[in-house]
Amino acid sequence: MPSRDLPPPPPPAHLREWLDESAVRADRARFLADLGRRSMGLGRLLLLWAVAALFVVGWTFVGMAVTALESGDPLSCFFGFVFGLIGLGVLVPAGLWLAWGARRERHLGRLLCAWAEAARDPAADGRLRAPARSLVWLAASLAVGGAGLWVAFAAAAGAGPGDTYGEVAYFMGVGMILWITGLLGLAKAGVHQRWVARSFRPVPGAAPARPALSDTRG
Repeated sequence: MPSRDLPPPPPPAHLREWLDESAVRADRARFLADLGRRSMGLGRLLLLWAVAALFVVGWTFVGMAVTALESGDPLSCFFGFVFGLIGLGVLVPAGLWLAWGARRERHLGRLLCAWAEAARDPAADGRLRAPARSLVWLAASLAVGGAGLWVAFAAAAGAGPGDTYGEVAYFMGVGMILWITGLLGLAKAGVHQRWVARSFRPVPGAAPARPALSDTRG
């Protein structure tokens, strides 16, 4: 279900003809700015990293469980079973949180596209492109994804006779989590730039904006 704290969708086109166009444009600018901050703000990036941190914590307990079970000692196996349960108890909510975030992200995207098409205002659209936010997402995601690849490949290439399967699997899993987190951030930055290019492109031969109804009455 869409979150109630999000802005409403724009009024239908046949109703906008009867509304004050200046008011519709003001709502459009305000709601697009709010939706842009929610979608590409620093808090959204930190939320993605928080979910990734939960996956790392859960995977850490899974790795401890595998290492304990490899020993074959009854007490270690018991602790391994406990660690495995804790790991699942962290990974399952993290997965649900990620799924909830994906649904919310789709709803945000639909609202952004809908409001971008309502009462276009080229004079105000330049402030809504938010290139700095996309650059932050791009740079941060490249760093996280690159670190994840390095950890994964280093764990696989540096495995020696003294390393256990659990240790190698743990570091490769952490690297994959970081790599996937970086890919998600890169995809989000790319989707935002594609939305900007599609929504704020100049319309050839577009008629000048008609005056607001309140202006014609005077």
